[in-house]
Amino acid sequence: PSALCLSDLDAPVILEFLDYLERDRGNGIRSRNLRLAAIRAFFRLVALRDPASVNLATRVLAIPVKRADRRLVGYLTRPEIDAVLAAPDRTQWTGRRDYALLLTMYNSGARVSEVASLQRRHIQIGSTSSLELHGKGRKERRVPIWPRTARTLKTWLDSRDPSPEAAAFPNARGGPLSRDGVNYILQTAVRTATTACPSLSTKHVSPHVIRHTTAMHLLQSGVDIAVIALWLGHESIETTHGYLEADLRLKEKALQKLAPAGQAAPRFKADDPLLAFLKTL
Repeated sequence: PSALCLSDLDAPVILEFLDYLERDRGNGIRSRNLRLAAIRAFFRLVALRDPASVNLATRVLAIPVKRADRRLVGYLTRPEIDAVLAAPDRTQWTGRRDYALLLTMYNSGARVSEVASLQRRHIQIGSTSSLELHGKGRKERRVPIWPRTARTLKTWLDSRDPSPEAAAFPNARGGPLSRDGVNYILQTAVRTATTACPSLSTKHVSPHVIRHTTAMHLLQSGVDIAVIALWLGHESIETTHGYLEADLRLKEKALQKLAPAGQAAPRFKADDPLLAFLKTL
């Protein structure tokens, strides 16, 4: 790489590299577009710092991103998430930790990085219990937790290191769990829960799917989408619209308000109180 010149990195070479990622490396379209975004960022800098290479940079910046199929958001049903929460063996300290961790993830809709970095000082338990989460872009937000979650966390934390800086969910060595550690705990719970809830065997359950599950259950309970966006820490409400697209139940309710094809639509007929009110205008 140190022997490369800018002139070696023309648009055809970049396109060949992107095709190689998909063909030989097995990368998906999203990964391909991420690599292209990094290359574009570099050539924007080239255009500013090296005016002689503007034509080269322009050709590379003109390479379009590849369109990908947009999949519906995956989430768990109520029976499925209940089976996952019931999986840890709470007679062991690891089972109590895993139960508290999974319940907190479902209650808060936290990202895996947010829940892994959670410390005792970030958990407020009292008349109004809440979590302080530190998300993308160093943004902070508070989310309320159920009394059930608060009781579980209090019982768990009372048996652990009382230091405010201590990890809320430590690993076997007392340090904070890694992202892989959180995912391992979740996958163990899912394998155990599959016996009681076979539908889990057909789903890919990741920590982010638990976050999607929280959002979908809030939406199905009638919570406004703007509140859900604040709850999840989305920078734009457009990100949260994906849950509306995936909620079949919401679409079924809308369909029930429409007369089936071949039937006459019912005409509105005002009742007596409405007619009496209109006569007074």
